Amino acid sequence: MLAHKQQKGFTITELLIAMAVAAIVAVGVYSFFGSSIKEYFRLQEESLAFADVAANSQRVASVLRGATDITAATSSSTTVYSYFSPYDQYVSLIKYYPDNTGTKLLADVTRMTANPPIGTQISGSLKTFTIIDTFYVPGGTNTFEYLDSGGGMLAMPITDLKTIKGVRVNLAAKPPTPTSQAVKMSVEVGLRNRKTNL
Repeated sequence: MLAHKQQKGFTITELLIAMAVAAIVAVGVYSFFGSSIKEYFRLQEESLAFADVAANSQRVASVLRGATDITAATSSSTTVYSYFSPYDQYVSLIKYYPDNTGTKLLADVTRMTANPPIGTQISGSLKTFTIIDTFYVPGGTNTFEYLDSGGGMLAMPITDLKTIKGVRVNLAAKPPTPTSQAVKMSVEVGLRNRKTNL
């Protein structure tokens, strides 16, 4: 007598169902991890941009705090005599301003032969530094706001620069990813080293 063997295995239908379920699970896992990774990189870019803005806000504030005089003041730029580096022997003429595209904050630094009013600018010593690479000016915000002795904001244009007793610096940067949020920081400094007889 011949024994009848039962064949065990998967039918084509069962294989197709299993492949469809596996594909659905794979798409779900990819979507979850893909969006999580994108979110992680977005947050990392915003964090790096915030750290850059914070560090540069403090750097600009330190230079302005040590300013001995202000020679020009607008809402988008400021020009001062100050020490750009803590190792400088004399102040430099420093101008903070946005570049032509408005996407970088720059600083022109011209060294002096001595402190004003005696010193003169050293020709050929002008150097331009990039302060913020991804500079951004949010709508309705001035990069520089000038304060009087009572802490009130002075109206622009300022006709008497001697009335400026403090400066509020509003810096912002926009990370390169379109979905990233702009990061902003505001710092206020008093002009403690400002000379009134220059």
